[in-house]
Amino acid sequence: MSNIHSKGYQEFLKKFRKAREDAKLTQAQVAEKLKKPQSFVSKCESGERRVDFIELRRFAELYRKPTGYFEPMRDR
Repeated sequence: MSNIHSKGYQEFLKKFRKAREDAKLTQAQVAEKLKKPQSFVSKCESGERRVDFIELRRFAELYRKPTGYFEPMRDR
């Protein structure tokens, strides 16, 4: 299982933030749609708080991305 500092998780975090930016949404806008504080989104994007699969599905829906988009590339 990847820890929060693993290369794969860092790649996930980059994709996670890029998806929001591609959707042209601010952290505050996402937080409002999720009925969460902006700090929740910030902590998810920074890796301070891990995102579970149910939450990821909701983020993916907001960002109009398939959940597979967030999967890190596998080592070869």
